[in-house]
Amino acid sequence: MKNTSRLSELDWLRVILIFAVFLHHVCMPFNGDGWHVMNKDSSKLLDDIMVYFEQIRLPTLFFISGVGAVLLLSNVSAKQFILDKLVRLFVPLLVGVLLVVPPQSYIENISEMGSFWQELPMLALKFDTNHLWFIEFLIVFALFAIPINQFLASSSGKFVINKLRTLTDIRGGLFVLVALLIIIKVTFSLAFPSDDNKIENLSASTFYLFFFIAGMVFIQDRHIWLSLGEKRKEHLALLLVSTFVFYAYYYSPDLSEYLSLDVRWAIWWTVCCFVAWSAMLTLLGYAQVHLTQSPKWLRQCNELIYPFYIFHQTVIVVIAYFIISWPLSIPLKIGLLLMSSFTLTSAICFFMIKPFNLFRFLFGLKPIKQRPTSTAASFDAARRDNSRNKRA
Repeated sequence: MKNTSRLSELDWLRVILIFAVFLHHVCMPFNGDGWHVMNKDSSKLLDDIMVYFEQIRLPTLFFISGVGAVLLLSNVSAKQFILDKLVRLFVPLLVGVLLVVPPQSYIENISEMGSFWQELPMLALKFDTNHLWFIEFLIVFALFAIPINQFLASSSGKFVINKLRTLTDIRGGLFVLVALLIIIKVTFSLAFPSDDNKIENLSASTFYLFFFIAGMVFIQDRHIWLSLGEKRKEHLALLLVSTFVFYAYYYSPDLSEYLSLDVRWAIWWTVCCFVAWSAMLTLLGYAQVHLTQSPKWLRQCNELIYPFYIFHQTVIVVIAYFIISWPLSIPLKIGLLLMSSFTLTSAICFFMIKPFNLFRFLFGLKPIKQRPTSTAASFDAARRDNSRNKRA
């Protein structure tokens, strides 16, 4: 299964989920959660909706990245794999940290700073990954991918895959794996009680690594992979139940009189794991069945979605800084921010990044292969004819 051609369902999901990340950040100034820029008024309903979808997007994206790691390792050597990740992940991360992230820090602290160009060296040398922590995680996970892939090819790894294969024949079998996810999340979150997305924060990194490894494992076996589509309705039912449990606890009355703080957090992390895992299984299953074609525009989007992700939050923060001061309603401000930031970010990707190999390299895209000019082609043809005449 791992030697398969490109999976269209993953192309669709990658674009959809990155756009969902974009929508999330468009709404951040208005949910009262304390972001780089905040509107004077906020919407509790918006925050209640956003907290649910926070559980879904990134876990599924890490799963997709795990699948991609296996597909790449099946075609290149370990050395080529590391080189590819160095060029396509580390270089964009470094450029992003030095040039793309600083405007966000500047806007957030603009009242305490001079001009942007005066502050840029200091802001850049903070090496703050900000929203690019996702790329930082992928770099580290890529280093784990090589030994994990080697293990999965061994007899012990095949034993694990066969056991997982038997789970697919049991009703709700793949959902049972959420128990392992819960153990990891609760254990490391109690040991490392931090909300930041730093790679050294094991409560976050181990959680996302689980999804990355799951992607690497699932793609190893055709039966496991196809079972996602076959069990999609079953997983949707589990997602609906998980959603009900999630909001039942989210809106529950104060339980501090009956439960300790650690227990209350453990319950919260548990219901979040229920949603994250069941949503991932559901999305993959329905995408596998219904998103089977890869139109040209989707392939174009898949190429540019990476620089879109790198630039989108900085564009949103800069534009939102001006929009939040306008005397408009929250829905209207969100609409204006959505249209303007999407247009500008897309324009940067399409007109600045896409045509030029230098920028393509800096932001993780493969170079455009230059076709020989007609003059050069004619010269080569003439040279070949001349060689044939000499041999004759």
